[in-house]
Amino acid sequence: MTEAEFWHLVTRNRLTQSDTELMAQLTERLTPLTPAQLAEFDKHFAKQMRRSYLWTVWGAAYVLTGIDSDYGFAEFRSYLISLGQEWFEKVLANPDDLAQLPEFVLKDGYPYPFLEEYDLVAGQLYEDRCGHELPFVPSGKNAPAGKKFDDRPKMLKKAYPQLCTRFPF
Repeated sequence: MTEAEFWHLVTRNRLTQSDTELMAQLTERLTPLTPAQLAEFDKHFAKQMRRSYLWTVWGAAYVLTGIDSDYGFAEFRSYLISLGQEWFEKVLANPDDLAQLPEFVLKDGYPYPFLEEYDLVAGQLYEDRCGHELPFVPSGKNAPAGKKFDDRPKMLKKAYPQLCTRFPF
């Protein structure tokens, strides 16, 4: 599986697609794949999750949602992957650019950039077909890369001016 094929499979059709629609879309796209292709897809997904395991990205998620758990941050990174390669790379290069995203999925009127279990779809399909789990792909990191963001409002405004302007706290 090429990187282009991976990005075609994970990218949402529209920014405000619901979690349910997005999970169904990914399941539909992955269903025709062979077990070997599902394993390759999973490796690509894990690679992008590792690449985005950065304190700078977590800081942007914190400004946007107040996220404070590693589990929630994983769901946020799955959301970033679902935006497609262009947005994903843009946010990795400058997490504050997430403020330029034209629309967000909303929950109770607030941005909800999380995708629960999006990273598990390929593994579930693989297990259903093969009767055992996908080979484990280690994350390789115990903590996000880089320096932890400073969560004081003054420092967040300095580090993430666009996000703080669009989503004041």
